[in-house]
Amino acid sequence: MQNAAAHTVSHDVYRHRTHRSDRLASNYKSIECGNKNPPDPDDRDNQFKHIEQKRKQYAKAGSPVISVDTKKKELIVNFKNAGSSWEKEPVLVKDHDFPSDSIGKAIPYGIFDTQMNRGTVFLGTTHDTQAFAVDSIESWWKNEGRKNYPDSDKILILADCGGSNSARSRVWKYRLQKNLCDNYGLTVSVCHYPPGSSKWNPIEHRLFSEISKNWAGKPLVSYETALKCIRTTKTSSDLKVNTHFIRKKYKTGERVSNQQIRQLMIKEANNLPQWNYTLAPSKM
Repeated sequence: MQNAAAHTVSHDVYRHRTHRSDRLASNYKSIECGNKNPPDPDDRDNQFKHIEQKRKQYAKAGSPVISVDTKKKELIVNFKNAGSSWEKEPVLVKDHDFPSDSIGKAIPYGIFDTQMNRGTVFLGTTHDTQAFAVDSIESWWKNEGRKNYPDSDKILILADCGGSNSARSRVWKYRLQKNLCDNYGLTVSVCHYPPGSSKWNPIEHRLFSEISKNWAGKPLVSYETALKCIRTTKTSSDLKVNTHFIRKKYKTGERVSNQQIRQLMIKEANNLPQWNYTLAPSKM
């Protein structure tokens, strides 16, 4: 019996023949990091149930439920933008992405009205601060919220646990008290999604993902280009988006004193108080 002839094969063929149970797969983000004390799985589950209960409660009462967050910062310059778009000719962009070539940066803070299916994006140019976040929410209420919900004196905010609307931020809570509760007589309840759960925040998959699709393959060569891509975002579910360009310069490092914190009319929920609380109007 003669031995089989030897053949030279590639590494890919060898791996395929010797690892038949394997399959071609990409990496999958599932290991939570950056949090030394990850939340208990039961707490995460209970928080999602609590948020769903609150959303139904506010919807039944005809009060607004808004989902808020900051979209990824973008450089305003003729750089390649991931994705593709329908064009007669390929769009020419710079061959290297040097941040120093940019005109500036765009910081989109979004507010998504879950009941009206309406988005509002405030495009800042300096820093994603708590002041920027709360000013955006105040502007939304002043120009849209109170018109769409004229009989409501309360609002539910769904937010991530970190960033400018962090559950731990004293400045965030103080400014909600001052800008919304005291200025407009609103009772503001906040529910934070547990760490590592931001993709379940409605704004992520109902607004931000659609914006990303709309400007895919389109270089953000100017602020007007970015604003146009945002406000022309539409979906089959009749999503509409408003945009505002914010020229105000925000500074980092704001502090709130212990005395100011003691003045807050804040009530933490019995259920998972680190993620759920309500601020009421007061005379500060």
